Amino acid sequence: MYLYKATCPEIPNPKQKGTRSQGAVQAQGPGQGRLSSQTSTGTGPRPYAPLMLWTANKPNGVVELKQLEEFLNFHSLSLHDTVKSQTGMVYRNLGKSGLRVSCLGLGTWVTFGGQITDEVAEQLMTIAYESGVNLFDTAEVYAGGRAEIILGNIIKKKCWRRSSLVITTKLYWGGKAETERGLSRKHIIEGLKGSLQRMQLEYVDVVFANRPDSNTPMEEIVRAMTYVINQGMAMYWGTSRWTAMEIMEAYSVARQFNLIPPVCEQAEYHLFQREKVEVQLPELYHKIGVGAMTWSPLACGIITGKYENGIPESSRASMKSYQWLKEKIVSEDGRKQQAKLKELNHIAEKLGCTLPQLAVAWCLRNEGVSSVLLGTSNPEQLTENLGAIQVLPKMTSHVVSEIDHILGNRPYSKKDYRS
Repeated sequence: MYLYKATCPEIPNPKQKGTRSQGAVQAQGPGQGRLSSQTSTGTGPRPYAPLMLWTANKPNGVVELKQLEEFLNFHSLSLHDTVKSQTGMVYRNLGKSGLRVSCLGLGTWVTFGGQITDEVAEQLMTIAYESGVNLFDTAEVYAGGRAEIILGNIIKKKCWRRSSLVITTKLYWGGKAETERGLSRKHIIEGLKGSLQRMQLEYVDVVFANRPDSNTPMEEIVRAMTYVINQGMAMYWGTSRWTAMEIMEAYSVARQFNLIPPVCEQAEYHLFQREKVEVQLPELYHKIGVGAMTWSPLACGIITGKYENGIPESSRASMKSYQWLKEKIVSEDGRKQQAKLKELNHIAEKLGCTLPQLAVAWCLRNEGVSSVLLGTSNPEQLTENLGAIQVLPKMTSHVVSEIDHILGNRPYSKKDYRS
């Protein structure tokens, strides 16, 4: 992707002229952008090496960390003061944009305004935020707009700094009228204004097109998304449930007319759903910089193992609107999946974690995945799922091979898009 990456003004290096500078330093969690803006442009010698935000060469992590610590110490700051250091949360760039998001985010689908009370929703958001989660995802269609209202009320009540949050919403289904759905310029602008009003926010960080719209020309969609960004209603835009071809078309239109391309695709990704994220999206990530924000890492609860002996009354599959999930669980494929989960549980036990933690960590091990959205209905589930970060270092090639052997569904890709 041909992205322009601005660099900090170069700080003079006390080394002799002509000495090759060290590797670049990338942002390491919240607040880095604020610190980098304080860089001095003076001409006198400084007791630290040049700090760059982008380099063509692969950076050396150890050197980067040392340089960043020296830079912060010079300004009487410390890495220990960052959210990353205090919580252990891992932050990644959203695709190849500069937006840093927590590798685990909290989604509001089914739960907010539906499966859980407002009080439980506040508990979940508080646990997530205090654990280092900065990404909260919703949509205009969730609970008929009530999910956005609850999300906004909680943010306002908790008095969290808006700059510390990454809020995303999705547009497509906005109402019963013909003009209240789809991706027309009219609905993108009016729909986003409605979402902002419900959330009591001036802007969202990412607005997603919640599915493709064959009734609207791609140029109109891209122009409308560019407009809401230029108007300050959103920082970035992305896609959800789009095919690789549709995303590529949007990117091509943006480049042709000097508009803003999408930075991310929201896609379903879990142990039993792999093709799109592992075969199609890597090409988009390496060629045009579109990352992946994945959802349903536990396959709507199937991977938790709670459906092993039937459908619990309090589960999502017991809800009237999720009859399709119940049918999927009791099908022959569903029974086969439950058998594989029993085998995977042995791997989880060997790693000292739970099956849900193993499943979430397995999603995180994919380099193209910027963030995995969690959807939980109680604090205990959320706390357990957040523990997947501790399991991530244990996801060695040997463990991944064991999992692939049990699943038997690894998609085949003959291309290496990084070359």
